[in-house]
Amino acid sequence: MAWISFDVLRTLGFADTLQIKPEQLFQYKTEISQARWVLFPPHWQLNALQYGLKARVFPSEASYRLGNNKIEMTRAFELVAPGNTPMTRILANTPANAELLWQEMYTPFVAKLPKASQGDGVWLIDSRQDWLNYVAISETLYVQEYLPIDRDIRVVIIGDTVLAAYWRQQSARGFYNNVAKGGFVDYSPVPPAAIELALRLARSLDINHAGFDIAMVGEHPYVFEFNRLFGNQGIEGGDASLRAAIVDYLNREAAPTGPNFPSRPSQPRRRLRRVA
Repeated sequence: MAWISFDVLRTLGFADTLQIKPEQLFQYKTEISQARWVLFPPHWQLNALQYGLKARVFPSEASYRLGNNKIEMTRAFELVAPGNTPMTRILANTPANAELLWQEMYTPFVAKLPKASQGDGVWLIDSRQDWLNYVAISETLYVQEYLPIDRDIRVVIIGDTVLAAYWRQQSARGFYNNVAKGGFVDYSPVPPAAIELALRLARSLDINHAGFDIAMVGEHPYVFEFNRLFGNQGIEGGDASLRAAIVDYLNREAAPTGPNFPSRPSQPRRRLRRVA
């Protein structure tokens, strides 16, 4: 048994893989600690697996940590690609900060919940009442400039390569491009700049399983976010193509690394001399 998976649907048909449920963590502690790869554990088990059992987890730690919170994700984007990140303000939800942001932002603007996906937890703020409704439900104020677009691009990255890149046209209800919200897939050619931005972000931030959402304003790409767990509706070949790409990447990265697997022979220890 080389691999262990906590998500049977995403790893169906993987050879030499033990499929277990999250609640079986302690039952299979030995097998997990010996596995070459531990695949798709739930986020709440990441620390225990990596620090307690020294497990080698896929997707990467960065994919989990940055992908779990839009605040942390956006701050990382602003550090490595400030010119490709929409203007964003993130403040604690206090009456003073709520009034400050309302005065600063030009309407319409976008407000988000820090933890949401598939288009949920995202609103277009066009009036003060819209703003008050958002302020009433969000612990943190996360606002972003509105980009004048009617579609965006999904770039799917597995490992260090692009598996798919396609347009997502806006849904009939407007604003949302997510397929889960009624958007639809368009396979028209995608600008290379969008693909290059997604690859640069993935490599800079050590993200190896993600669907990046990229907007084009003219010829300039902007990143909205990435999803660690994403749908396969727009991927040609669907699940089969996605699974094949994952297996290929894991096999290419099979050389053990990390605390239990030294990457170079140990050297004889030398005695230190006191310097006069």
